[in-house]
Amino acid sequence: MINYWQQNEENKIEKVKLSEMDATKRTWVDARIVTREDVELLQNVYDIDPEHILDILDPDEQSRLEDADDYLLTILRLPIFDPQAETQYFTCPLGIIIKENFIITICWTDCEVLKDFAAGRVKEITLNDFPAFIMRILSRADTTFLRYLKAINRRSTAIQNELQLSIENKEILLLLSLEKSLVFFTTSLKSNQMLLEKFRKTKIIKLDLDDIDWLDDVEIDNRQAIEMADTYRNVLLGITDAFDSVINNNLNMYMKRLSILNIIMMVPTFITSWYGMNVPLPLENKGKLAALIISGICFASIFITWFFLGIAERRFPNSNKKANANKQIRQTKEKKNDRRMKSIEKALQE
Repeated sequence: MINYWQQNEENKIEKVKLSEMDATKRTWVDARIVTREDVELLQNVYDIDPEHILDILDPDEQSRLEDADDYLLTILRLPIFDPQAETQYFTCPLGIIIKENFIITICWTDCEVLKDFAAGRVKEITLNDFPAFIMRILSRADTTFLRYLKAINRRSTAIQNELQLSIENKEILLLLSLEKSLVFFTTSLKSNQMLLEKFRKTKIIKLDLDDIDWLDDVEIDNRQAIEMADTYRNVLLGITDAFDSVINNNLNMYMKRLSILNIIMMVPTFITSWYGMNVPLPLENKGKLAALIISGICFASIFITWFFLGIAERRFPNSNKKANANKQIRQTKEKKNDRRMKSIEKALQE
């Protein structure tokens, strides 16, 4: 789907039809959720290299700046939120091509950043300065990254509270999905950071003083997003490790109880199996008296085994003390991480 946008007399961008487009004005060609027909149109009308279009449509393409023969190609990474996807938070490449009076954006999916531009929710947009337009896209991308990172942190906190009540596979898989999203965000933000450094050093694209000021602000926001993503990821890894330890501890407790039950049941099983052999045995002709004696021996053996296991557990309580100490250490680390997250969120709000 390709839309065309031009700037009106009130300096606001508005959608125009291809037949009504003013050839003297600068035009934003917005290509989202591109089809095969859209790709052929971009190749034929704007003479874009098919290899560059394939690079833009590659979900794993990294950010870069390239000078083609008759146009300038910029590829950057944008955040995506799709509630229907397996990994709801991920990133995608956006290709920006500057050619003559046209700035062409190509994306294989739809995203909130481009929706904000099309809906007019981004202020001070101008098509008269294409480098400034790119800076606005990068700035909006960083803002969206920060908002999505806060949403990921809130979701991980909610899942953590649910896991404290009952540990289930569903919540653990959600934590792994959020961790995967943070990996995507960190990689994309670092790739965008390299692109920003290329903007500052290269002479391919000319930036005026206002563009350089915007570039400084975008770099600050991008570094902040990188630090937040790294911090949230480390916290999430700590939470995952803590719940892994809790699961292993619970499993050890269940295995300990089963082992005790197995040892207790082993003694009466041995006695009954001994008296169940097809050989002459004592008390064989005693009738009900033999059954009472054998039952008494079984109950006595169960009590004696249980008594000695209790004594051994009271004399060697180190394993339980170590487990409790490790649990207290994990709780202290989680509290420190929570306080750190709250301080970061307050700083961002300010």
